[in-house]
Amino acid sequence: MNKISLVIQREYLTRVRNKTFILTTLLTPLLFVVFIAGSTYLSLKGKSVLKIAVIDDNNYFKNNLKSSGDIQFEFPNAVDTSNYENKGYSAVLMIPKFEGTKKTDYILRSPKSIGFEATESIENKINASIEENMLQEAGITRAQLDSIHSQSKFAQLKSLKQQGNEVKESNDTIAAVIGYASGFLIYLTMFLYGVMVMRGVMEEKTNRIAEVIVSSIKPFQLMLGKIIGIGAVGLTQFLMWIVMIVGLLMAAQIFIPHDVLQQVQALQQHNGTMPGGGMMQASEKAQWIYDKSHMLGTANWPVIIGLFLFYFVGGYLFYSALFASIGSVVEDAGSSQSLTLPVTMPIIFSFIIMTQAVQNPGTPLAVWASIIPFSSPIVMMARVAYGVPGTVPYWQLFASMICLIGGFLFTTWLAGKIYRTGILLYGKKSTWKEMIKWAFRKN
Repeated sequence: MNKISLVIQREYLTRVRNKTFILTTLLTPLLFVVFIAGSTYLSLKGKSVLKIAVIDDNNYFKNNLKSSGDIQFEFPNAVDTSNYENKGYSAVLMIPKFEGTKKTDYILRSPKSIGFEATESIENKINASIEENMLQEAGITRAQLDSIHSQSKFAQLKSLKQQGNEVKESNDTIAAVIGYASGFLIYLTMFLYGVMVMRGVMEEKTNRIAEVIVSSIKPFQLMLGKIIGIGAVGLTQFLMWIVMIVGLLMAAQIFIPHDVLQQVQALQQHNGTMPGGGMMQASEKAQWIYDKSHMLGTANWPVIIGLFLFYFVGGYLFYSALFASIGSVVEDAGSSQSLTLPVTMPIIFSFIIMTQAVQNPGTPLAVWASIIPFSSPIVMMARVAYGVPGTVPYWQLFASMICLIGGFLFTTWLAGKIYRTGILLYGKKSTWKEMIKWAFRKN
């Protein structure tokens, strides 16, 4: 056991002290925040404004066709398909002879494609304009229509989960986001740290260091030490990311104006409504902060974080042992591609299933994929975010955890048998058929 701890210590300290690890750990949360902020900024600022000339001989749309921030409608005179570009318009919309509510083609001509989103938006605006005209013809005045449009959403749906006699508020949106993010992180780390284990074993084999090491330690102990040591590096990195993200969120409160914070606290104390019978209105910033914090508060974070750590460690141990066995039988990265395919394909299929489980966590495919150890680390995290034992009954969770523990014990035993033979084998390309023979060969 002391020899295994020495290998763990060496693998852990060598990688934690590496400059790449330090920079990656410190910069990843910051880069993540910058990426989100940059994407949001570019999505808002990067949209070009479409200036569209409308040719409407029916004079039907002039008062009802609404412009928006990125689409501007104008009804100029003496503009047609031959000169709209010279007049500074992006496109020309030609309204046919209007015949009531009969389905009609409206022609939009432009020198280049304006994109699917803009085309759909223009079509929706035309239909909304026709609908408004029909409502006015039915007797509803323009003032009444404007009053209706100025109102915010009339209905706000709250989802409640009933578990026995206990009723709790839930939010499918945050559950889907947490489930997808958790599954994706485990998917990414199983690849990242699994390949790291394989390359570490491969380098020792190529440099003939393994020949010296196995003279003082058993091959299985060496493999186990490398797997645990590199896994501890990944766990350390995740814990540091969690601490840094929480720290960044707390630091962000410094930049929030004091009056906005007071409004958020008032909303929290009065369950989303301002005191005074709703006469006082919270600012948009305060309402946005309250909505997001309230949404996050509906998640069962202790259960989610605890299960995330379990499935991260379990999934890593399950697959890293197989990656280590591959690294022990190859001498260069090129020859490892054919051997890694049977290991990487279940991970990729698990990710595909996870994207479906996020949308519908109760399907038979999602249930069984969350129990089978080849896919459970990724798929189960997509389901537990929706609730335990609501969406995921206890028997499914316990069956999944037991199968995963049994799975990584089996893969570690299997990889240890392959590792013992492969680490000292040189100059020969091995196949999975030969590796399986090594695994079940009697000592």
